[in-house]
Amino acid sequence: MAELLNVLRSWLSFLQRISISNLVEIIIIAFLIYEILYWIKNTRAWTLLKGLAVILAFMLLAALFELRTILWLLEKTAAIAATALLVIFQPELRKALEQLGSQTLLNNIRLFDDGKEESGFSDKTVNEIVKATFEMAKVKTGALMVIEKNDTLKEIERTGIEINGLVSSQLLINIFEHNTPLHDGAVVIRGGRVTAATCYLPLSDNMTISKDLGTRHRAGVGISETTDSLTIIVSEETGRVTVAEGGKLTRVSDGEGLRKILSDNDEAGTASTSKFKLWKGRLKNERNTHT
Repeated sequence: MAELLNVLRSWLSFLQRISISNLVEIIIIAFLIYEILYWIKNTRAWTLLKGLAVILAFMLLAALFELRTILWLLEKTAAIAATALLVIFQPELRKALEQLGSQTLLNNIRLFDDGKEESGFSDKTVNEIVKATFEMAKVKTGALMVIEKNDTLKEIERTGIEINGLVSSQLLINIFEHNTPLHDGAVVIRGGRVTAATCYLPLSDNMTISKDLGTRHRAGVGISETTDSLTIIVSEETGRVTVAEGGKLTRVSDGEGLRKILSDNDEAGTASTSKFKLWKGRLKNERNTHT
């Protein structure tokens, strides 16, 4: 009993020495470790990490049995191994930094007008996209349509062919028609215009994506992981319609469901843009006053 009381006293004295800043640091570190492990689990880094675990186990055995020559070799190659790890993990690290950059609050705050075209679109545009999507789904025409929101898709557009045409169901259906020059790749939509076609999208490394889904779905998830865009995918094999957003796939069964997703995203994007453009209206008023 006395020993138990001593243990309790030692724990109480230890807890008394923990300050608020220590608790905040513990929470932040725990969150970062969780996010890193979650990222590793959902990418190819998980397979590489298991290989590293085997190497570490070998090093531990070498230390236990005092295999000095092997330990000396491992010590000399440690610096080279660290550089090799950076090279091996380069695609995953780049994607993680892109995700961090696209999700940060500062990315949405624009103190001045940057000249970017507004990404909102009208009810007519929504209806044309929905009509084209389910017309293609009926005949199992594969399609990949990326809708830009706040994050620019200029780099993606450069990989394709410039279109710059008004969004219409006829245009979208003709682009993705089998055996046409523009059917392969993705279409980028900004506002009410189709800006480019045959665009290449980054493929997702997420290992949880079903193996039944093909490259088109993996590409849709890939672009949604690195930007805040919304991607509509029509399966060429089944005719199913899926929406990729925030690294997740959502099955859409009818036109009304897709229309609601597009309308909700458009309203959210418009509210966010108007909220954070702090000086845009003031600058326009000042220019109008001076003129």
